[in-house]
Amino acid sequence: MTGKAGDTVIGLGNDAIARGALEAGVQFAAAYPGTPSSEILGNLATISKESGIYVEWSVNEKVAFEAATAAAWTGLRAMASMKLNGLFVLLDSLVNIAYTGHGPGGLVLVVADDPFAHSSTAEGDARPLGFYSDVVVIEPSTHQEAKDIIPYAFELSEKHGVIVMVRETTRLAHSRAPFKLGKISRTLRTAKFDYGLPLHNLPRPHLRHGELHARLEKVRKEEFEKSPWNRYDGPAKPSLLIITSGIAWKYIREAVETLQLQDVGILRIATISPLPKALILDHLKTTTEVLFFEEVDPYLEEQIRSLASEMPAKTIPKFYGKLTGHIPNFGEVDINLAIKSIAAVKKLTYTTAQEEYINAASKAPDIVPRRLLTFCPGCPHRPAYYSIYRAIKRNKGKGIVTGDIGCYSLGVFYHGVMRNQHSMGAGVGIASGLGKLDQFGLTDPIISVVGDSTFFHACLPALVNIVYNQSKAVVCVLDNNATAMTGFQPHPGTGLTATGDVTSTVPIERVLKGIGFQSVSVVDPFNIKDSIDTVYKALNSEESQAIVFRRECALITNRQRRQRQEPTPVFKVDTDKCFGEKCKICSVEFNCPACVWDNESNKARIEVTLCNGCGVCVDICPHNAIYQVEK
Repeated sequence: MTGKAGDTVIGLGNDAIARGALEAGVQFAAAYPGTPSSEILGNLATISKESGIYVEWSVNEKVAFEAATAAAWTGLRAMASMKLNGLFVLLDSLVNIAYTGHGPGGLVLVVADDPFAHSSTAEGDARPLGFYSDVVVIEPSTHQEAKDIIPYAFELSEKHGVIVMVRETTRLAHSRAPFKLGKISRTLRTAKFDYGLPLHNLPRPHLRHGELHARLEKVRKEEFEKSPWNRYDGPAKPSLLIITSGIAWKYIREAVETLQLQDVGILRIATISPLPKALILDHLKTTTEVLFFEEVDPYLEEQIRSLASEMPAKTIPKFYGKLTGHIPNFGEVDINLAIKSIAAVKKLTYTTAQEEYINAASKAPDIVPRRLLTFCPGCPHRPAYYSIYRAIKRNKGKGIVTGDIGCYSLGVFYHGVMRNQHSMGAGVGIASGLGKLDQFGLTDPIISVVGDSTFFHACLPALVNIVYNQSKAVVCVLDNNATAMTGFQPHPGTGLTATGDVTSTVPIERVLKGIGFQSVSVVDPFNIKDSIDTVYKALNSEESQAIVFRRECALITNRQRRQRQEPTPVFKVDTDKCFGEKCKICSVEFNCPACVWDNESNKARIEVTLCNGCGVCVDICPHNAIYQVEK
């Protein structure tokens, strides 16, 4: 992060963005961890103190953006970063603050989309959301641009009084490439609040909306129509014009080169909103066919098709893209899709792989062992879900479990215990609704499962709703002492800040009691009997219950164990005591990857290379067949 200007380094796209913020002189950075964006703030946190930057993991993305806005109001350069799902969380504030403006400082919002939903519950596209929110949107295509665009975004924000959103995608955020470093700005501004700023939209918000549109139109005319970030490669009059943006541009360039097409032009649009209309129209006039290649939604395609209506009817090119079925309207793009789509439009015959390879690859699923989505060996979430599963079985199968996104979302694959998986905190809100349906005949117990970081992020309003409206539900908080799914970032329950400083811990059980839950239990999920009994009792209670399953993430435990140079406990199965096919509680019902089945002995076996030494299998075995090896 602090390399010298002129050096060329290799790093993630997120590393490049963080370095760009440093070079821009950012002084305030806030975020909520979410893959694929987390490394941006993580990088800034490591050098925040020496660089004079304030860095925080906020409780959610809305708060992160609002905190950054406050810094911009005082004249500082501020940045908030998040994955696309976080943009959904802050849209209300984004639209309102776009109207009022953010004061004399620069305000940059970095949003990481996840095409194909590699680490998300849904894929989406930030570009149209930025357009409809009336903020400026820019999208880099390379790591070098990712770094260089951030200082430009701050300059643009301050010059025109607009929020600038920088959109990236997973393939840029988490790929590595070389980029050249620039000079780090060491100029520290003093925060000063201007009491004369009208930081509200009343009494006539529509007038503020009009003023915002005027600023955006100024950005279009003065900045984007001749912006060097937009780029055209190809002949003056191409037979086919390909319009693209972001990482998709790199695939298209490689595809055109592979197909050896000299008559194809590529127009890369980096200034996503407001679009450079004059530039685009000039290029549309030079061709008869246009192919749109973008991720995820047909944003450019729809906008430019609409723009083409200004052209004389006979001069409008023929368009191809997602709307015509030439490009899938879901998932991410790649080099093979780029070649295939160009070949289809140009009526070329091209095979991306030899037939022998394609036939061999089609047989791979039958050869490669299946890898199921499941919890890590030793994960405390497994015994927590096992306790819920067994309590429901004891309750004659009655118990509807709701949930959301996090490590614990793997509960949908754990005997199908978790029934839904949506946005953060949605499980608690859904549970509050299900818990009020007894008058309509639904008497099944309701259980909501939520993680510790998500608890602070998005659950508090729904928890209050359960208490206030006297909904009958059991809330289970799986507290593993970290935002584990995105890289073990701290949260208010850990007692640490983004920079590693010790801070006040916000105990989850105290929050639950403060909200109004009369019964709040804290259990260790590794204590199986106590956990099952606690859940079963809660299922049959007449009032709402809260249970905190508290046990540190196994990966943290192992890391600390290695630091202390402690050996991992080793467990074995006594085959004389194991009931084999008649039982299978450890390998099938508990479903730990380290509890494997030995086909030769037809008995259970502990795979030492996978085992994290939690020892829960010892407690769940009804035949005392599993034991710890003496050291």
